[in-house]
Amino acid sequence: MKLSLLSLAATTALITSVSLTAQAENIGSVDTAFKLIGPDHKVVVEAYDDPKVNGVTCYISRAKTGGISGGLGLAEDKSEASIACRQVGPISFPGSLKQQDEVFNQSLSILFKKLRIVRMVDQKRNALIYLTYSDKLIEGSPKNSVTAVAVDRSTPIPVK
Repeated sequence: MKLSLLSLAATTALITSVSLTAQAENIGSVDTAFKLIGPDHKVVVEAYDDPKVNGVTCYISRAKTGGISGGLGLAEDKSEASIACRQVGPISFPGSLKQQDEVFNQSLSILFKKLRIVRMVDQKRNALIYLTYSDKLIEGSPKNSVTAVAVDRSTPIPVK
């Protein structure tokens, strides 16, 4: 019974990882450590367009584990990530935003570790705050990174 639940959880995590990774656009990477067998360890840069805010893209840099386990998708990537969100076009809002909302999540291991991006609205300053952090099923990681995108005062942010 435990084995079948573990298999189900692993399969679900893998399917979720594949479907959510499709939202990230790979911008590039740099090798950080040579591995004789399998891909090298690297730092990858990915772009995420905010699905509820037109004109804002977030760039994430994070470590990606190489070697045999990394090549097979079995390695657990590090929890560290850096984020920079920028206005890349005219900012507009197709609908109202929640005060705080998870915008993206991406699996970092085959079991339960995810990189998350949360958007928060700072109404007083008319700004969008983006926080990235990593969590695990049992314990979260205090390692995080934050960035802000100022929105022109002539475009108020609609909040639910």
